[in-house]
Amino acid sequence: MCPTDTHQSAPHRPRVGIPWRTSADEDNAKAAGVRGKNEDYLKAVERAGAEGVIVPLKDERERNRLIPTLDAFVLPGSPADVEPQEYGSENHGLSAPPDAAREETDRAILKHAFAEQKPVLAICYGCQLLNVYRGGTLIQDLRAETGTATPHRKKDLGPEAEEDPIHSATIESGSRIASIAGTTEVAVNSSHHQAIARPGKNLRITARASDGTIEGVEWTGNSNWVVGVQWHPERMPDDPFAQRLFRDFVVAAKAREAIAHET
Repeated sequence: MCPTDTHQSAPHRPRVGIPWRTSADEDNAKAAGVRGKNEDYLKAVERAGAEGVIVPLKDERERNRLIPTLDAFVLPGSPADVEPQEYGSENHGLSAPPDAAREETDRAILKHAFAEQKPVLAICYGCQLLNVYRGGTLIQDLRAETGTATPHRKKDLGPEAEEDPIHSATIESGSRIASIAGTTEVAVNSSHHQAIARPGKNLRITARASDGTIEGVEWTGNSNWVVGVQWHPERMPDDPFAQRLFRDFVVAAKAREAIAHET
């Protein structure tokens, strides 16, 4: 069974909303009771001290009822790509088909999170959607549009590759991510073919790969905790930086939860 908002939250465990990665994943969960890769995100927030709550994509009424009851949000990765028209472009044959229900859900979450100053950790596709939501643009395919030789997904390593490629990323000193990492050089996993081209309004670039690909952004419009990363920290449970990233996010969620209980 999927976690729902009917569960009694433990004291001081903020409730973190995580939308289904795709409409197909939601259908599979209903048909077979499996959560697929959403399980990685649920485990990551739970290890960090929060309660993960799946946000439906297709039931708009339930989605809109549930979102305001949550304290923070993780926007997960997805095999879909953001609809190019959403950032003033067209599909040049490089973008995967969009998932309209996932896009609508992420936009509903972001609208609420920015209005209510609730923390957001946006991962891979979620980072790209965050950027487009803030008026930024995307590179539709890194290899085709930039010619980079840096592998950013298994396909770049060859047909036999079983593990995500790992590459270095340089973090901007003075950024939130730098304070979490405790360094300006990190190694991250990678599973994407698109990336941020022009950052959206009030999104600061905070990390880049050695080939210049934007690997991290953070919100500068106010003090709210909003961070986007292009890598997959939920798939790095033994990595100290990944653990600290989720813990810092959950600390921010707890602070937001405390404020909500005071009002």
